[in-house]
Amino acid sequence: MTRMTNASRPTAPRRAERETSATLVYKAVKHDIVQGILEPGHKLQIEQIAERYSAGTNPVREALNRLSSERLVDREDQRGFFVPPLSLEDFRDIVQTRCWVEGQALEVSIRNRTEAWEDAVILATHRLKATPILYNEDTPPGATPPDNALWEERHRIYHRALIANCGSQHLLRFAAELMLLSERYRFISMANSFPRRRSVDEHQIIVDAALSGDIATAVAALQGQYLLTLQRYEEIMRDA
Repeated sequence: MTRMTNASRPTAPRRAERETSATLVYKAVKHDIVQGILEPGHKLQIEQIAERYSAGTNPVREALNRLSSERLVDREDQRGFFVPPLSLEDFRDIVQTRCWVEGQALEVSIRNRTEAWEDAVILATHRLKATPILYNEDTPPGATPPDNALWEERHRIYHRALIANCGSQHLLRFAAELMLLSERYRFISMANSFPRRRSVDEHQIIVDAALSGDIATAVAALQGQYLLTLQRYEEIMRDA
């Protein structure tokens, strides 16, 4: 019997490298789907994605399967992977569900308030407020389009912090999934709506009410923000 030597065993760095590559592809494809770079209905062919993101086919397949589990990619038997279509009915469903889920989570978080929760909310709000949103019309002709990746990340952290004290990890995971699904629509709304929204003020109203223990105002402000995004998207689709 041939014994496997240390030299012949698969090494941890190789596995780590493969996992890192899959994660990088996952993040890149997710970014391009949310930003609309990969358009709705676009077929995500393994080989083309691998070439596009300079990765192997196995990491690409892992990344697409992960995105499929998060419903950011559609997987059809015998046909492969696709960027999901956008529809007003779908966005209405997402927004209504977010209002139910996060409204309840925010109420419970406020009732369960702790100093650690308050500190996390204040810090997340401060960092989001310190990160401006960049718009295409502010970019000089020929320059690289603005990258709002940092704002997007801090925006997610802000909303996560608000409901983090709800006591349910399942609810938090569901809320995170709904946020990802809504970002595709919110990006279109942000890019095409005028006048620009006063998002800093919208976020501060929610926080002020939450930290003062005013559950009704905090929940109404949070849900109102989501409903306003839906309204702006409806207006864009109506005028398209």
